[in-house]
Amino acid sequence: MIEFVPLSDRGRRYTSQVIVRLSDANPTGALRLDGVARFLQDVATEDWEDTGIVSDYVWVVRRAVVRRARGQWPQMNQRLELTTWCSGVGAAWAERRTDITSLGEVVLEAAVLWVPVDGTGHPVRIQSQFLDVYGESVQGRKVSGRVALRTPPPNASSTPWPLRRADLDVVGHVNNAAVWQAVSEVVDVPVREVEVIHHGPVESGHEVRLVHAPGEMWLLVDGQVRVAAQYVL
Repeated sequence: MIEFVPLSDRGRRYTSQVIVRLSDANPTGALRLDGVARFLQDVATEDWEDTGIVSDYVWVVRRAVVRRARGQWPQMNQRLELTTWCSGVGAAWAERRTDITSLGEVVLEAAVLWVPVDGTGHPVRIQSQFLDVYGESVQGRKVSGRVALRTPPPNASSTPWPLRRADLDVVGHVNNAAVWQAVSEVVDVPVREVEVIHHGPVESGHEVRLVHAPGEMWLLVDGQVRVAAQYVL
């Protein structure tokens, strides 16, 4: 079970504001899950750039969990505030917590495991300069980088999931937010909780199948699980 560590009054935190726009909303006007993923991705990037740390690696998502806290699910034209901080570290990964609030009330919570990778796609160890910036907010909390592999049952439904050029990011992988579009194909908001685990990259040229069963979804490449998701309505 993922622990949603509360915001401490110690250490670094970063806050940004967004507005749910037309491109983020579903036909009913509710914020889509891939819109949530983009907001989380953007505030994490803004925080990292604001630290002034210069590095030649990029951060990729290993696992992301989003859960509804209280209040109404965010709607189109609603202004949201995102507060993010580092809630734990491991040898070559770090956990980032983010609270999404509206009018001072937390409506969504996220816990995301990020891994720094070099130009070849290999993980690199957490550097001392990272701990210099985020160490106080971490407060010595260690997190595991292990994730469980769940495979589809034999009776799961399956359909092709064609890739688009717009799905790819700067490292040539299907972007995290685009993966959450696949989740949105099988579950609509509001939801109580969604977990997405990246077991391997989905890249240009891959023939991908979207497989789903009640409460679960997978993206398969050549029969191998590259992404797995679980959700609770």
